[in-house]
Amino acid sequence: MLELVLLLLPSISCKAETTKCGMKDPLPVPFEWFQLGDVLIGEIVSHLFNQVPEIKFKHHPAQELHSYQYVMTKYHQHILALVFAVKEINQNPSFLPNITLGFHIYDNFCDMKMTYRTTLGLIYKLHQYFPNYECDAHKNLVAVVGGFRFKTSSYMSDILSLYKIPQLTYGSFAPEEKDENQSPSFYHMVPSESHQNMGIIHLLLHFQWTWVGLLAEDDDSGEHFLKALEPLLSQNGICSALISKIPNKPFWNGLDAIIDVALNIYLPFRDCKANTFILYGDSAVLIALSIFPILGNPSYKEDASLRKVWIMTPQIDFSLPSLEREMEFEFFHGTLSFTIHSNQPHGFQKFLQDVKPFDNQGNGFLKEFWEQAFDCFYPNPQEPVGLNETCTGEERLENLYSPLFEMSMTGHSYSIYNAVYAIAHALRMLYSSRINHMEMDRGKIMELQDLQPWQTMPLSVCNDYCKPGNYKRKREGEKFCCYDCVPCPEGKISSQTDVDDCIKCRSDQYSSKDKDGCIAKTLSFLSFEEPLGISLASIAVCFSLLTATVLGIFIKHKDTPIVKANNREITYVLLIALLLCSLSSLLFLGRPRKVTCFLRQSAFSIIFTVAVSCVLAKTITVVVAFMATKPGSSMRKWVGKWLANSIILSCSLVQASICMVWLATSPPFPDFDTESLTQSIILECNEGSVTMFYIVLGYMGLLSLISLIVAFLARKLPDSFNEAKFITFSMLIFCSVWISFVPAYLSSKGKSMVAVEIFCILLSSAGSLGCIFSPKCFIIVLRPELNTREEIMRKNY
Repeated sequence: MLELVLLLLPSISCKAETTKCGMKDPLPVPFEWFQLGDVLIGEIVSHLFNQVPEIKFKHHPAQELHSYQYVMTKYHQHILALVFAVKEINQNPSFLPNITLGFHIYDNFCDMKMTYRTTLGLIYKLHQYFPNYECDAHKNLVAVVGGFRFKTSSYMSDILSLYKIPQLTYGSFAPEEKDENQSPSFYHMVPSESHQNMGIIHLLLHFQWTWVGLLAEDDDSGEHFLKALEPLLSQNGICSALISKIPNKPFWNGLDAIIDVALNIYLPFRDCKANTFILYGDSAVLIALSIFPILGNPSYKEDASLRKVWIMTPQIDFSLPSLEREMEFEFFHGTLSFTIHSNQPHGFQKFLQDVKPFDNQGNGFLKEFWEQAFDCFYPNPQEPVGLNETCTGEERLENLYSPLFEMSMTGHSYSIYNAVYAIAHALRMLYSSRINHMEMDRGKIMELQDLQPWQTMPLSVCNDYCKPGNYKRKREGEKFCCYDCVPCPEGKISSQTDVDDCIKCRSDQYSSKDKDGCIAKTLSFLSFEEPLGISLASIAVCFSLLTATVLGIFIKHKDTPIVKANNREITYVLLIALLLCSLSSLLFLGRPRKVTCFLRQSAFSIIFTVAVSCVLAKTITVVVAFMATKPGSSMRKWVGKWLANSIILSCSLVQASICMVWLATSPPFPDFDTESLTQSIILECNEGSVTMFYIVLGYMGLLSLISLIVAFLARKLPDSFNEAKFITFSMLIFCSVWISFVPAYLSSKGKSMVAVEIFCILLSSAGSLGCIFSPKCFIIVLRPELNTREEIMRKNY
């Protein structure tokens, strides 16, 4: 014997007390809710007694009026339809041989928290639960049927979808946009709402009703209904005279709040000249509309102005709680109501006729239903009750009028009946498939005790479903049902099975390894904390300290011949420029910000231009000095410090002018590059104008090339103070570095691009420092005896 558990949430009552229905302990109810439920219903009933004397209501000692709790007795057929379907299946030995279907039925008491709690309790334990731990008798939950309202079904799906438990909803339609977000194991037993809307339009056109009012429940479903129906009305020449939303709260803060709402609905409704009204919602809306006119107009006695033609949607099962059974007005008589398709299964009426109140067989709802449906009470030895008030057990369901209970199966009950059979057929086919294919588990056929809820049917397809991460590609020359499963390309994913195409991840995301989900990209920039950043920063600081040391040596020995040769002041400027060049590389490290992006390229280019200009000035000074030594030479007037200073100043001003134009027209700025790297977003400095960037580099390269040519030509001039050969090596290194920089810079991205530029800055600075100043420092520090005019004049160093 195997018990398969079904769940039904019919919302048959809105009260502050739980029914046990086979449960060991009742579920706790919040105290505030309990108080609101009792007090408020008592206030409403008292108000009806005081204001509307035509309403007659019995008062029983066994149940005080202030704690009166109403039941939607008509919904009890939903429970009986499920019981009848399960009983029918279990009594058929050929349908599911050696398998017994079982079920549990719960009420959610019109409360979201209770819906979540009972769903969790069903999965783990009946009266206490621990998530993901079964500590009660073994249950094999394979499917869930419920609930009546789509909102209830949606709450249940939040939990059931996590465990891939199939859910079949039998009540209200699901708005289309909500339906797209539901779990793949979420099934509707009712048709699309669009068919209902077109039916309403055809009905209005048939009777030529072009001036209608719309009343809808104030929730997402009601909002969607109005948005879908209003355009259809306009397209067919029908106008909406009134649009009103009816609050769907099960409890209120007091009678004054209810009367305010009643007046807000009753007065516009009474003054509206339309005679046809479309009502959307569930039975709670019907109850509200039947009470609100009384609260809004206590003297109401069949006011002719309120006689309207009502058109009701299938969600509204025309039912009233026993609280209103003796109201003598006929507010909704003559209503035109759409309904869900139904049928009358053989034996169902006989099953209803055999229902007895004292033989509930674990049906915890039956006693309450019977008392309120027949206005009687079960005998209680502790409290005296009149004989005419006691339930005898001879009452018959067929004697109740339809708003309280129907003997024919309603559309909602038929949907439940079909849902049970759908689950049973799925189990039957799965069981038959396992027997036919002899699937073995530990040497025997796998039994249904090992069945998991997400296992529903055998496959009959041309090829296997495409898993997430793949998409369907049609096979040439074959039917469209046959296709190949192709992995999604880089940057695209598919999170569902059998998709026609992959979807692209957002620019700040990348596709996972299996191409079934998008992952957020990480931010990438060359920071001071990572090894590459630490290494480059350390090298820059070391070069800066080394340059500062050389500068200190030259200042200390400023009066020696080597320092005084070739313009001592230009040497100082060159060393300071090389020092600043090394430090400027630090601007390229760290997170790109507005200030650093604005400064780093222009600062580096101007400082390096000053350094190259100093080298060029030194070289030209050597050439001019040699030419001035010839007899009768006119070059003597160019000899002096003013020539070198003019070269440095003019060359540097040109570069500064170019940078000012760049910064004024299109300056660099922080930017994000989401395309270059797959898994990272590059934080970089956008150069603004790429043209200006390469003009700056080109000008600096032009000065270096001129210095190289001049130094190369002057390298063999007979001058004991000639630095041209050292400058030649320096400029050769400089030009080689920056010529190779361009392709390396263009071919790299992100951190690598920044690292390439920093490396070129440091290498060219080190080349100039080493080639020009290392021979001089060697003599000054290690061979001071050579640092005399006589030695220098006697031999080239």
